[in-house]
Amino acid sequence: MAVAVSNKELVKKFYREVWNERKIQEASRYLSPSHALVDPNAMDSTTGPEAYQAVVARFLRAFSGLKFEVQDMVCEKDKVVASWMISGVHTGEYNGLPPTNKKISVEGISIHQIANGKIMDTYSVWDTLGLLKRVGGVVTVRKVAVAGKGRGE
Repeated sequence: MAVAVSNKELVKKFYREVWNERKIQEASRYLSPSHALVDPNAMDSTTGPEAYQAVVARFLRAFSGLKFEVQDMVCEKDKVVASWMISGVHTGEYNGLPPTNKKISVEGISIHQIANGKIMDTYSVWDTLGLLKRVGGVVTVRKVAVAGKGRGE
């Protein structure tokens, strides 16, 4: 049980310091040198603490007042699963999209593998489509009646 609590605390401190306290350089204290961020939405290299720092920096530049809130955590052996939400205001460029000053809230889940007091790997999925819709990066197509279609004909 002590290992699970320790791993859970490690991940909580990581999110608090790196994301919420903006101590991006502290990522190397928590992540192994070979840390891999496995994220289907990743735009850049995702290996090593420096790559993770670049991901965090991109979000902090794009979304003022960014808050990373852990909603739930589950720990089993060497894995910690965190359900989280980030929120902020889109005041900077994000992936080529100019600022919109819109508030965003995005949910995600990350699975962290821990060994020797370090986060070895992180597997993350999050609502990228929802974020892009909110900041105008995706146009929502509405269903439209087409002449001669959709009226039982």
